[in-house]
Amino acid sequence: MPRRARIMPEPAPTFPPFPGWARPGSAGEPMDDSGFFAGAALAAIHPIARNEHPLGQLWRQRLALASAAVLVGHAGRTEDEAALRDAWYLRRDGDDPGPAGRILRTWRALSERAAMPPEHWMLKLSAALELRLDDALDDVVAFATTRTTGENGAVAAAAAVVAASMRFRPDSEPLALWLADAVLAHRLKWPAPVPLLAGAIRRADLRAAPAHVDGESPWLAACNLAYARAAAAASDRYADLARRAYRLLAVAPKLRAKDADLMIAILIGEDAQAATTGKTASDRSSRRLFERLVALGAVRELTGRSSFRLYGL
Repeated sequence: MPRRARIMPEPAPTFPPFPGWARPGSAGEPMDDSGFFAGAALAAIHPIARNEHPLGQLWRQRLALASAAVLVGHAGRTEDEAALRDAWYLRRDGDDPGPAGRILRTWRALSERAAMPPEHWMLKLSAALELRLDDALDDVVAFATTRTTGENGAVAAAAAVVAASMRFRPDSEPLALWLADAVLAHRLKWPAPVPLLAGAIRRADLRAAPAHVDGESPWLAACNLAYARAAAAASDRYADLARRAYRLLAVAPKLRAKDADLMIAILIGEDAQAATTGKTASDRSSRRLFERLVALGAVRELTGRSSFRLYGL
């Protein structure tokens, strides 16, 4: 019997490692050249953010998950990344993922192309963040829209958006952080935003941001450093995912399961996947496929449980 044709994703592109000289110091360390570090760090991840290989979607989803976990903590909740992943992937279609899961949903939405059109921001963010539609929200979104283009730098535009948002809608830190990353993506001409700022900015700096509206303040430097650190971490994360994706594709020819090619494509573009029935495979066959992938070192089981397992790079 002739072997069936295999349909595999193209290998993920690799990029130079993040330069050590562009990696900023610790969060509490003063730094006069914060703008230099932000520019160098964003330049380093620019080719990653511009590339449209499916691994870029997974990369953004992992960054969204990390950002959501930080914001959930800010809201006084205890869900970590694993609990957020559970809330997302183990729900049924149409189920409410809960308060923490809704934060993850909002940040996953930030990581998609659909987050780019400013004309959708008002209704999208009002619904996602449960914000009342009022003049203050309208003013914040209108201000952010004006900052998608202009003469000043990308981080300066994002910092201005955060300052205005925190001044006029101080009830929603997530609003300010979401809009900042969306505006940054517009300025850098990325196809979709990259969730960066929420996971790196200190809350004390964020609360001081409104003073930036009135003129000079430490906020821009704090924002520069946060983007520099976030971009460095994002670069490291992509490099790790690219290595894992290479390993997965290297072992793919050994797989004989009917849905192997489909599952490999999903694993390269999606944060996690349950071992559920595919188009042509049974539950048992799917479980065996993932167990073999784990044994081959190609994927990880992400929950640590013996049931209701999730797998990913």
